[in-house]
Amino acid sequence: MRKVAVVGVGMTKFGERWEAGLKELTAEAGIRAIEDAGISGDEVEAVYVGNMSGGRFVGQEHIGALLADAMGLNPVPATRVEAACASGGLAFRQAYLAVASGEFDIVVAGGIEKMTDVLTGQATTTLGGAADQEWETFFGATFPSLYALIARRHMHEFGTTEEQLARVAVKNHYNGARNPFAQYQKEITLDQVLNSSPVAEPLKLLDCSPITDGAAAVVIASEDVAKKLTDTPVWVNASAQASDTLALHDRKSLTTLRATVEAGKKAFQKAGISPRDVDLAEVHDCFTIAEILAVEDLGFVKKGEGGKAVEDGMFDLNSDVSVNTSGGLKACGHPVGATGIKQVVEVTWQLRGEAGKRQVDKAEIGLTHNVGGSGATAVVHILSRYIDLRSRR
Repeated sequence: MRKVAVVGVGMTKFGERWEAGLKELTAEAGIRAIEDAGISGDEVEAVYVGNMSGGRFVGQEHIGALLADAMGLNPVPATRVEAACASGGLAFRQAYLAVASGEFDIVVAGGIEKMTDVLTGQATTTLGGAADQEWETFFGATFPSLYALIARRHMHEFGTTEEQLARVAVKNHYNGARNPFAQYQKEITLDQVLNSSPVAEPLKLLDCSPITDGAAAVVIASEDVAKKLTDTPVWVNASAQASDTLALHDRKSLTTLRATVEAGKKAFQKAGISPRDVDLAEVHDCFTIAEILAVEDLGFVKKGEGGKAVEDGMFDLNSDVSVNTSGGLKACGHPVGATGIKQVVEVTWQLRGEAGKRQVDKAEIGLTHNVGGSGATAVVHILSRYIDLRSRR
């Protein structure tokens, strides 16, 4: 397998983008990534794009070819990748494997979702397709209710409190307020979270990520090409993926996402590092409890200690591990097909020292963690300023 680096990144502002459709959002992000890489469109050899449900959100399928056309890249081979909310992370993984294998030298990985063109009920139904239709959605379960079950069990087993959940939202809005691409660029207080409207107890409105439009794109290249294109390549040191059951009732534990645990272990093993080596992590906080599960399942803290660690500020900006410096899904927004790519964009900016007011001091190693559904798919990537983490010292 060849060494692979991120050489260009770009994204749109996330939010309610009424003025733009799939094509416009994709072109905006894609052109920014290609310009950032310093290449022309005819140098791109393939495109992989994450998109969960263009057909149900905007009535558009055949997304791969559509977006290659929108970016002016025809006749490049373009492939749509779907894994619910992990579609973006999986698109990046497929692009990485295509370059690492030697099939291509320069590939674009993108993600796109246009979610606000339908009513909230329709969006909820569409997102419900990532759950088990027969045993969950059919009986009225939505993702807020599924994650509420997880939260209640975590509280029961480990004493996690609603205040600790709320602190995740407060932290991520603090970071999002410093991100010009974020949907919500405003800090919030603990009281505001705790007093926001109940959605599925114990989860409240400000415990939940929003419905979002947006796109993100990255250009990746093989080692020899990357070194010619940039003096600041961000190397992909590991890529890993794992699966679990869609339905919660089939799992051994409600408080552990097995797919995250397995993907994380594989990624750390491939990179030759441990969780304590990571400087920053973009994790999948679709709900505040999801971030607590993520930091536990990835090994940053022991199972059951996530809530207390958040309360103690362990994951604040420039603390032990800076988690969700972009604002996460919670504040930056969650256009489901684009989220996994946005995570790579954020880590790349951080490792290049280009993150502005939310910059992590001396950032060298970053991690991305993208989840589909309530944990049936997990994709983990480790990126760094070093081509080989085992020999960096």
